Amino acid sequence: MNNGHSNEWAVEARGLVKTFGSNRAVDGVDLNVRAGSIYGVLGPNGAGKTTTISMLATLLRPDAGEARIFGHDVVKESHIVRQLIGVTGQYASVDESLSATENLIIFSRLLGLSRSEARRKATDLLEEFGLTEAAKRPLKQFSGGMRRRLDLAASLIAQPPLIFLDEPTTGLDPRTRSQMWDTIRRLVVTGSTVLLTTQYLDEADQLADRIAVIDRGRVVAEGTVDELKASVGTSALHLRVHHTQDIADAREIVEKVLDVRSSITAEAGKITAPMANADQVTDLLIALRTRGIKLAEISVQKPTLDEVFLTITGNDATENVPQSSEQANRMEEARV
Repeated sequence: MNNGHSNEWAVEARGLVKTFGSNRAVDGVDLNVRAGSIYGVLGPNGAGKTTTISMLATLLRPDAGEARIFGHDVVKESHIVRQLIGVTGQYASVDESLSATENLIIFSRLLGLSRSEARRKATDLLEEFGLTEAAKRPLKQFSGGMRRRLDLAASLIAQPPLIFLDEPTTGLDPRTRSQMWDTIRRLVVTGSTVLLTTQYLDEADQLADRIAVIDRGRVVAEGTVDELKASVGTSALHLRVHHTQDIADAREIVEKVLDVRSSITAEAGKITAPMANADQVTDLLIALRTRGIKLAEISVQKPTLDEVFLTITGNDATENVPQSSEQANRMEEARV
C-alpha cells in the first residue's frame, strides 16, 4: 500500500441500521473491505446501497451498529474519517456557470494546490476524461455525459486513501464507461481503496475483487466473483459436433466422461451439459478424438453474474436498471 495507512481493513462495518420513518432502508449490514482493493456493492434500486455509503462516509448517522474507516469510528472520529475519504455521488456537483477548466482549478485551489499545480492538474484530468476540446466551453453547453465526466474528474483531484464511487458510470456512454474503469483500476494501483456501488453486473464483474449483494437493506451474499458464481451452480459445457450424425456417440461419451445423465441436452448437433470440474475437458477431448468425432466448437462457461443476481434476489438484474439510464446511454453516444 502507498497511502501510508497500515490498517489491513479500509472499511469495517457491523450491524449498520438506518430507518426513515417506517422504512428500514439498511437493516443490519456487515462489510469488510480490505485496503488496496476494489470492493463492489451490487443491488437493485432501493436496496440500501447509497444509504450504506452515506453512513460510511459520515453523511448519515447510523441508527444502530458501528463502522470504522482505517480503524477510525465514523461517528466518534468523523473529522478524521473525512480526511481519509473521497465521495463521488450520482449527480453532478460542478458550477455550470463556469468552464470545465475553471471548475477544476477552483476545486484544486480549495484542496491546497498552487495556481500552477491547479492548472496542470486540470489539464491532465480534462485530457484523461476526453474533455480537452471542451475545456473552455460553458457547462450549460455540455451534454449529460460530459457533465458526468467532469464531476468524476473533480472528485479525483485529491486522491484519498479510500474513495466511495456511488454508481459512477450511470448515464455514461460505453466508451467513457470503459475509460472510467481504467481510471478506477489505476487509483488502486497508485494506493487507494475503492468502494463501488453499481447496478451494472458487467461493471462489478470487470472491476471488483469482492462483491456484496445487497437486497432490501441486507447483505444477502458476499464473496469474490468466482465464489458467487460457484454458489449458484456448476459450469456448463457447450460443444457442437462437425457432423450431426455423430451427436448420439458424442452424447454417450460426454455422459460417460462427465458422469452426468439427466441434465444433458442434445439437439441440432449441439450438446450442453453441467461440468463440475473444468479439468475434465482434457479427458473429454481425448475420448472424442479416439472415437473419431470432430468438433466444430467447444466452450466451458461459468454461471453469469446475472444468474447469481436472479438466484439470490429473485429479480432479473436488467429489470433493476432504469430504462431512462439505458436510453441516456444511447442518447449520450449520439451527442458526445
